[in-house]
Amino acid sequence: MPDRNFRDDPSPRMWPRAGAEPDQRDGADESDAERRRRRARFLRDLAEARELRDRVQPRRAKTARLRHAMRMRTFRW
Repeated sequence: MPDRNFRDDPSPRMWPRAGAEPDQRDGADESDAERRRRRARFLRDLAEARELRDRVQPRRAKTARLRHAMRMRTFRW
């Protein structure tokens, strides 16, 4: 996996207090967009962490894959 530098914006702790006063907020659209942006960043980090864990612990990853496959085989619709 290539080295990803998608963290070009500061962390949420570093953001100015946007929306501290109700009249300064742009509305629900901005907050929804920001929430989706944070969620996408979180999901990217989560997927990256899972890939790293699978590379570092291949035996555990293999047993997890086999266990998941067995669960899917025995699942009844």
